[in-house]
Amino acid sequence: MVTGIGCHAKLYDYIGTSGIYGLHGRVLPVSMGVKLGNKELTVIGFGGDGDTFAEGSSHFLHASRYNVDMTMLVHNNQLFALTTGQATPTSPKGFKGKSTPDGFFERALNPLGTALINGASFVARSYALDPKLSELIQQAIKHRGFSLIEIIQPCITFDDTREFVSSHSYQTKHDTTDLQAALKLSQEWSYELDASTKIPMGLFYKQSRAVYTDNIPQLDGPLYKKKHTPNLIKIFDEFY
Repeated sequence: MVTGIGCHAKLYDYIGTSGIYGLHGRVLPVSMGVKLGNKELTVIGFGGDGDTFAEGSSHFLHASRYNVDMTMLVHNNQLFALTTGQATPTSPKGFKGKSTPDGFFERALNPLGTALINGASFVARSYALDPKLSELIQQAIKHRGFSLIEIIQPCITFDDTREFVSSHSYQTKHDTTDLQAALKLSQEWSYELDASTKIPMGLFYKQSRAVYTDNIPQLDGPLYKKKHTPNLIKIFDEFY
């Protein structure tokens, strides 16, 4: 288990498993390093929307396209809650917080569409108050490849959107192997909180394909168990 910096990271204190508190925005590279070190491990990363889509945006792109065999759970409350309410890449237009007292008027990032376009093989969205979320998480963990679940998780302290999310959400029903259908779904919600908004929830896309470590024969077996006896003199001669 790997966490970033933010409210989500408290999960590490409640789950009895091996893990690492990562740096802000660095959940994915740490998780990928763990998987490369021992691909037999089940690796689950936890991040926030600011943690993952702001500081960690470049890592998010590459983890998707590499199709690393891990699960990434993003707790999206559409703000930086731990630092008392600044805007993030998924904040809605008009959001007034500590960093945007006159309102946030930038277009929100589309994380699910971004993951789909860049090759993530399991993409889903759920709601923190949906009792079926645990079933979706199990599916993601069992999937072989990069699994992303965006969990809409309102911050009841700085921006309580529970009533809005509950009344505007619906469960998707489509062919989850159809990439174009998944992309279309990902564009239904622009992260705005207007009356006409519809928020699709559920599994958007699932595909079986090679994962990152399949193409690295050196990783056959846990890397940490391999014995290396480098010829340092030969290496020094090559570079000096």
